[in-house]
Amino acid sequence: MEDLLAARSQMAMSLAFHIVFAVVGMAMPLLMVIAEARWLRSGDPIYRELARRWARGTAIIFAVGAVSGTVLSFELGLLWPTFMEHAGPLVGMPFSLEGFAFFLEAIFLGIYLYGWDRVGRRAHLLAGVMVLISGTASGVFVVTANAWMNAPAGFDLVDGAFVNVRPWEAMFNPMWATQCGHMVIAAFQSVAFAVAGIHAAMLLREGGNAFHKRAIAIALPIAAIAALAQPLMGDLLAKATAKNQPVKLAAMEGQFETEQGAPLRIFGLPDEEREQTPWAIEIPGALSFLAYGDFDAEVRGLKAFPRDEWPPVAIVHIAFQIMVALGLWMMAVGVFGVGMSWRGRRLYTARWYLWVLVLTAPMGMLAVEAGWVVTEVGRQPWVIQGYLRTADAVTPMPHLVVPFLVFTLLYLVLSVIVVYLLWRHVFQSPTSRELEALQAPESAADDLSESTD
Repeated sequence: MEDLLAARSQMAMSLAFHIVFAVVGMAMPLLMVIAEARWLRSGDPIYRELARRWARGTAIIFAVGAVSGTVLSFELGLLWPTFMEHAGPLVGMPFSLEGFAFFLEAIFLGIYLYGWDRVGRRAHLLAGVMVLISGTASGVFVVTANAWMNAPAGFDLVDGAFVNVRPWEAMFNPMWATQCGHMVIAAFQSVAFAVAGIHAAMLLREGGNAFHKRAIAIALPIAAIAALAQPLMGDLLAKATAKNQPVKLAAMEGQFETEQGAPLRIFGLPDEEREQTPWAIEIPGALSFLAYGDFDAEVRGLKAFPRDEWPPVAIVHIAFQIMVALGLWMMAVGVFGVGMSWRGRRLYTARWYLWVLVLTAPMGMLAVEAGWVVTEVGRQPWVIQGYLRTADAVTPMPHLVVPFLVFTLLYLVLSVIVVYLLWRHVFQSPTSRELEALQAPESAADDLSESTD
């Protein structure tokens, strides 16, 4: 394996691994805060048990995410020294703020985990809200740095050097708002569907279990709201991409020709040699409208750009199609489930719908991974769009396949450990004794919760 390919493979694998923990760290605190708020309002101890278990899950994810995030920060410097030489002063601000948010998240997560019955109830709930805010902010700052790579700003290029650095202009670059909004919604959407699907699976096995019913009742509305909001934010991001990365948009849509009234393509397999996208269903004018708000607007095709500046078109197009298809499926599932519940239908006894939730559970994460393929592969051959090519940024150190294999093994081991811990400490059903204790006077439930922590 060539060193450049090994470096890119290692970076891709690290991002694909870490992003799962990042989105869970952003979204899981919302579920635990809602569960605790419902416990405070209703006194139902099952909600308290849900909050405790989801908090333990957040802690497990936070710990492993901290490890993989540290690996990523090392990889940026060791694998891509030329990138850090140029980009360091410009992405330093969001990375510094991300570190601050990370420490806040760690502090308040500690208070939340060990503060039950040690701090006031409102103070404890506030600690959970702070975990939610700082965890989301941490993700936003990282995506802001990535957005700068897609739409670099805040510097002047003089004799090949990035000078006159303006860090705030770099931070609030043209892509940051839409890319961050898209990522935050994706995090809540993917985690909510995953949680709903896991508890649906448990409910299929243990029909009538109140613990899993309440979990789905919290997760499913979040999933549905996020799934409805995502197409709107996705449209804004597509418009920003059309303006700042037109060649990426052309690859996403398999658009080779520059034309007015460009069609939106559903399916299809781009053929770079023939410069065509056969087997696609085309909706005339739809791409022009979605990109520029005008059915007759001109969309620049791939052939308008030098061939050596094309990203791998088929990979980008297929990943984009997968992300959109999964998003539409999740929107339909979420809206249908909330509609059933709102109209008084038996959501928890409709086994077919519970099976649909189980099937949908991994789709949010798959959509997140597909979206990051579009973001990263669609920017190639650039690591900093229009300024620095990926091939020019890689370290000259040979034998990069060795760390690639080592970290692959590390991620495999960590994956097994995380799945085991989550299954053991978060998603297992309460035993009959635990459920009885939860529905007994609260003092007894407190004793049980302490014994199971």
